[in-house]
Amino acid sequence: MPVNLCSIRCGGATVACIRPVAWSLAAVVLASAVASAQTATRLSFTEEQAEEGSVAYAERCASCHGETLDDGEVAPPLKGADFRERWRAETPEALFNLTADTMPQDQPGVLDEATYAAVVAFMYRENGSAAGSDPLPDDPARLAGLAPPRWPRGQGGGLAPGAALPPYPMASNPLVGLRPVTDAMLERPSPDDWLLWRRTYDAYGFSPLDQITRSNVDDLRVAWSWSLPPGPNESTPIVHDGVLFIHGYGDEVQALDGATGDLLWQYSRRLPRGTAPSVKRGMSLYGERLYVPTSDAHIVALEARTGRVVWDKPAADREDGYRMTGGTLVARGKVIVGTTGRVGGGNYIVALDAETGDVAWRFATIAQPNAPGGNSWNGLPVEERNGGSVWIPGSYDPVNNLAFFAPGNTYDTGPLRDPVSTPGVTNDALYLDTTLALNPDTGELVWHFQHQANGQWDLDWAFERQIVDLTVGGEVKRLVVTTGKQAIFDFLDAATGAYVSSIDLGLQNLVTAIDPVTGAKTTDPTLLPGDGQTKMVCPHVSGGRGWMPTSYDARTKVVYVPMVEACMDLVPVPDGERGSLSSGVRWTVRPRPESDGNYGRLEAVNLETGESTWIARQRAPQTTGTLVTAGGLVFAGALDRRIAAYDAGTGEPLWQTRLNEVPSAAPITYGANGRQYVAVIVGSGGYQSGSYGVMVPEIKNPPDRGAALWVFELK
Repeated sequence: MPVNLCSIRCGGATVACIRPVAWSLAAVVLASAVASAQTATRLSFTEEQAEEGSVAYAERCASCHGETLDDGEVAPPLKGADFRERWRAETPEALFNLTADTMPQDQPGVLDEATYAAVVAFMYRENGSAAGSDPLPDDPARLAGLAPPRWPRGQGGGLAPGAALPPYPMASNPLVGLRPVTDAMLERPSPDDWLLWRRTYDAYGFSPLDQITRSNVDDLRVAWSWSLPPGPNESTPIVHDGVLFIHGYGDEVQALDGATGDLLWQYSRRLPRGTAPSVKRGMSLYGERLYVPTSDAHIVALEARTGRVVWDKPAADREDGYRMTGGTLVARGKVIVGTTGRVGGGNYIVALDAETGDVAWRFATIAQPNAPGGNSWNGLPVEERNGGSVWIPGSYDPVNNLAFFAPGNTYDTGPLRDPVSTPGVTNDALYLDTTLALNPDTGELVWHFQHQANGQWDLDWAFERQIVDLTVGGEVKRLVVTTGKQAIFDFLDAATGAYVSSIDLGLQNLVTAIDPVTGAKTTDPTLLPGDGQTKMVCPHVSGGRGWMPTSYDARTKVVYVPMVEACMDLVPVPDGERGSLSSGVRWTVRPRPESDGNYGRLEAVNLETGESTWIARQRAPQTTGTLVTAGGLVFAGALDRRIAAYDAGTGEPLWQTRLNEVPSAAPITYGANGRQYVAVIVGSGGYQSGSYGVMVPEIKNPPDRGAALWVFELK
């Protein structure tokens, strides 16, 4: 059987554990797995060795795992059915290496090899293995040659001792041919692959696959589906060489065969006590590793072929309130990720060395005192500045060697509402609602552009930055293009950050003017919250355009934008009651004043001309990002549990099907075994899927929040 690593925590340290799954991947050679198990030397340890291990365990391990191995308060049991199920398929080498590498939690590796072998022998004995005449070796190479423990299963007694299974079919395993991901692959991925959150560094969400077209999309049928841990799920799978990597709620990562849906390996993280799981939107592949953000603000590097932990490092201190809900970007050998949280002093963008996990640099998304932009916080001391969460993965421009990230707003708007009268001090609040262009090698801020100063409405500009080449004034220019919740596009010079132009899609009532030279936005002063009056502001705080990503077809210069036609009232809260914003208001949702009851909106916009080429509207609010393909199709999903395909040229709906739950991420497409597949995650519970239900009371979705992956192919 194959294995995967999970992790547990004892005190402040993360400890890995192994859970068995479906196939043996120790050397990623399936044909030899059964033979190896049959010819391996039987596991053995002596009673004296196990007793020595019990002494070391009592001194070094019992404080976390409990005196009897299963009564610890801060770590999971090391005996019992769960432990045996995780380790029954593993040779002693894996348990020995894990114990030696991670324990004791305060001084991992401090014991000698003989003591670690004795502790492992003690764990085997306490789980029912019988002592023998030969001691358990303390050499990993010799341990690898021993057979796994012969523990019976809890139900039915397991396979009878000495019983041999008749030959059984061994499916081909795509992990055998999984190639290391190179920088060149990330810059120019195979058409079959989906290597990054939006497939490519430029965040297009475009696939060159064209097997599924306008003419045959109506023949799409379910190829396979896969249940995921119940709970909200906004993740985007990534795919390489026919292997699909997926993130499940509760910090579970799985590798699946992209053609069949078979499980290849699984990694499960046991979070520290008191740490709630959070959604994750993206992971990264680089070299032979998969880089995964966790709910306790770590990055874990897993072997892509096996799921084994290579390293596990904190990106930020969970105890200080930092989280990560976005995802990783790998560029120039760095794993770069942004933090989220209402933390005094603000959030960070952190780069870890892809090889070692060591922190290479850290950039504060809140401008610090006595630093550039530090006087833009209305005179607030640094500990009273917060926000700047990074909700999604960054993008990367190899031409200019710049990584683009997008800090969001702050909920503590009250102290920024009214400017102080101190010379040289503003209330712009950098780097909120800003495009940051960072050198991925050093973390140096090369340029920045603040899309909206002092955002008092939580209408973030915190979404994907697309890197596009467009003709401007008769000259082709490399631009960074992004749109915030208000559905206003800003165009910036990719190398310098100089403002170029904007497009307003007309769903907002807040911005009354945009300076044609600087891009500075003038807002309606009557809509400033905090004066005790209710303000009707469009769009709603979830957008207009929410976090769900757009997609872009460079051949046509058209971007496809998922939106919701809704507004909000910013309602004053009574004294002593906490509002959504600290300026003393909470937001509620309402239809637009001229609404006809159709809230979902897909809009195709030509970025070169600024013109909308089509608009498709429907009753159900959009809940997913978009996917555009070379087959001339746009895929998107909505609150009524439907995933649909549209003609990319006209917006005509061509195909749709209903799923078991609300799709809450962006669909992807990939190739495996010569076939094109379309995949989408379902799992409601995120803010986008929960914001608009009161406007469509007839849409009844499952209350149990199931989650799943649906995969479609042509039949």
